[in-house]
Amino acid sequence: MDNQPDLPLQRTPLHAAHLRAGARMVPFGGWDMPVSYSGVKAEHTAVRERAGVFDVSHMGEFRVTGPGAEAFLQYVTTNDVSRLKVGRAQYNWLPGLAGGLVDDIYVYRAGEQEYLLVVNASNIAKDLAHLQAQTGPFDVTLTDESAHWALLAVQGPQAEALLQPHADTDLGRKTKNSYFQTTLFGVPVWLARTGYTGEDGFEVFVDAAQAEAVWEHLLGLGITPAGLGARDTLRLEAGFPLYGHEFSEELHPLSSDYGWVVKDKPYLGRAYLDAAAAHKLVGLRLDKVPPREGYPVKLNGRVVGRVTSGTSSPTLGYPIAIALIDAPDANADQYEVEVRGKDHPATRVRLPFYQRAQPGTTDTALIPTNSQPKV
Repeated sequence: MDNQPDLPLQRTPLHAAHLRAGARMVPFGGWDMPVSYSGVKAEHTAVRERAGVFDVSHMGEFRVTGPGAEAFLQYVTTNDVSRLKVGRAQYNWLPGLAGGLVDDIYVYRAGEQEYLLVVNASNIAKDLAHLQAQTGPFDVTLTDESAHWALLAVQGPQAEALLQPHADTDLGRKTKNSYFQTTLFGVPVWLARTGYTGEDGFEVFVDAAQAEAVWEHLLGLGITPAGLGARDTLRLEAGFPLYGHEFSEELHPLSSDYGWVVKDKPYLGRAYLDAAAAHKLVGLRLDKVPPREGYPVKLNGRVVGRVTSGTSSPTLGYPIAIALIDAPDANADQYEVEVRGKDHPATRVRLPFYQRAQPGTTDTALIPTNSQPKV
């Protein structure tokens, strides 16, 4: 996601707090964002073992209200918004007019005729224009509230225990994808039991003017500040796609294993999603050399795809990648990834690479290295 060179970088309400915490700042999607504080591996490990907090206030928030809100969202998304009860959230897609995705989003139902959409930071203007263009037939009001909200993601196995003494709601009764109003450290907030790391946790929607106070309270609990670097390694281990890498307006989204997001209903651009995908996103494990986005993937010396995301996994201790492979060649067990002119063996593995152990089970289970992808 390239920045526009003629425009100054935007700053979240926590920019000064990041500098005080020693963050290394980088341009990202038009924003000046922290990539790391203590180091990517340390921040990654903190989230896997205890808890970390991310500033994701660069994300966009749209309010959708009115008698036609549900019908409107049913039309512009692929998932079944009608199944959302008040106080629940749902992962969803905005399909394009001519194939691919405008964005992948989260939908939160705040009231009987009220929803909040969270969209990717680099897509805020594009998504807003796309949605506004579809409002005509519906009795609905669409409002961009991105400047009003700060968004903090508290993620990790100890997130609930650390937050509970400072919240006025029984967090243990809130299941995954819950969305509710409460206070945290005496500050009014909305909490959602959602996240992007493969761990338990809560995303905190707070008025931008009060974000710094909440952030400092979280750090005071010993929660580790974490930047974009750890956010990327965590989401990749968990097999989560990133818009602009695994999804785009040019890629058929059903190249992924996220077909469950598409329900059998009328929606914008359905004819394009009904067509078969020409590619497949698969997981790859390498032995030594970490692959990067764009590296060629080969089958018996023939290029059959490319890496969309890759890293050296801090949790698993070996390089991993998601790759977009031509559909006819997507079922092989072994590939080669070309790294700086040299081919390195890569084994197809089932996504996710890492899955948090459930209560009553043993520690993190490693996925079998030559299994078929889970569809």
